[in-house]
Formats: sequence, C-alpha cells, structure tokens
Amino acid sequence: MSDGEPLFRVRDLAKAYGPLRVLEGVGFDLGRAECFAVLGRSGTGKSVLLRQLIGLERPDAGSIRFEGLELTGLDERSLAPVRRRVAMLFQGGALFDSMTVFDNLAFPFREHRVGTESDLPERVRALLAKVGLSGIEEQMPADLSGGMRKRVALARALALEPEVLLFDEPTTGLDPLSAASIAHLVLDTRRATGCAAIVVTHDVALVRRVADRLAFLDQGRFRFVGTAEEAERSDDPLLAAFLAGREEDSDVA
Repeated sequence: MSDGEPLFRVRDLAKAYGPLRVLEGVGFDLGRAECFAVLGRSGTGKSVLLRQLIGLERPDAGSIRFEGLELTGLDERSLAPVRRRVAMLFQGGALFDSMTVFDNLAFPFREHRVGTESDLPERVRALLAKVGLSGIEEQMPADLSGGMRKRVALARALALEPEVLLFDEPTTGLDPLSAASIAHLVLDTRRATGCAAIVVTHDVALVRRVADRLAFLDQGRFRFVGTAEEAERSDDPLLAAFLAGREEDSDVA
C-alpha cells in the first residue's frame, strides 16, 4: 500500500439483517492507486460491504472514513460530493434500459451539470473509446452482450473522473474470454487514470490479475488479508480450498 493517508479507512464495520449477521468487525485501508480485492463465496456480504462504503446502506456499527471524513453519519446531501469521487459499478451494470448508450453516458454529466449539451457528443465518444466500444451511441442496452454492458457501465462510471472505482462482481455471468477482457480493462483503466479500486468477487483468476492485496471474507469477518502470493502460501485450509476451487472443501473449519 502506498504511503500517506489512505483514501478509505474502515474499522470494526458491522451489519445485520434481523438475526443474520453479514459483516462483523470488518476493517481495512485502501491506499491511493491501490487495487484491493475482497474474495468470498456468494452470500457472504461482499456486495453489502460496497454499499456501506458509499452510503447506500448504513452500518450498524463501525467507522468508514474517506480522506479522514467520517461517512457513517452523513445525510444524502453531504454524501453527494463523496459519491462524485467514488464510482460504483453494479453487478448488472445498472444501465437505464429505456435510454440509448449515448443517454446513459450523458446522464452523469447532465445530473451534475458538467459542461453543456453541445459538449456531450465528444464527451460520450471519448468515454466509449476508453472502453473499446466506439460507435455504439445509438444502441440500446438490450442490444448489447453482457460484456459490452459491463464496458458501458464502466465508461459511465469514469465520466466524472472518480478517484476510486468500486467493482461489484465485474465478471459474473461472462464467458471466460469476456471475463479476461474485463480483467484487462480494469488494469488498463487503473494505469490510465491512476485511480484506486475495490473489487468484490468470487473470481480467483480476476483477483490474481488485478489485485495488489486481497481479503478473504468468511462468516462476516476477514479471515485473511495480504497479497496474492501470501494467500497462496497461507496454511488456512478454507482459503486454500477456495483458491483451488475445491467446492467440496468449503466447510473446512
């Protein structure tokens, strides 16, 4: 992790839905320009963690600081400047189905009153070029493949030049070639922009390609935090089973 004040500093984060405790004492720092991945099986709370970070859900306990600013007590108005600096790519892309690709990408500029209407065609063209999809402005989301929808969603997330990108299961539902292309895109985007990233996923291959550090989430807690190389050397049997894809070992204590 790079020196200096981390972008995110999370401590003792807890979240429950009734009797189900999803997060329990989670903590980590996100350095500037770092990619931090959270691995875990489906239903372990990875996506819940992302939603806490940008205030889409409130934690039951714990602290979330962004550049030293405590976020957990902020209202929607106070969170708005942070959300402009931290963009989230939802698992399904969250594109507006009734809008063309152009209008999907124009939306953040219009919403935040950035530039003018006459600027939008060039802004949209530049965003699509960044994700390798030039010339699809007039297509509808329903006309795109799953991989293309993910790329358009990333282009929209980049519109306001965020400092942090949050990826929620970016390769879920994609074939191996499309998943590999998304991994390359994550790497290329980070190199080009210098932004930090948090990737939550169960895709071990993706993590090995893009992450500077990873955490393994199990039963609401980080069972491991370290580099991919350290994870491979870990003597934790559950982590080893997960990295090897041995589903039959998933109940190892």
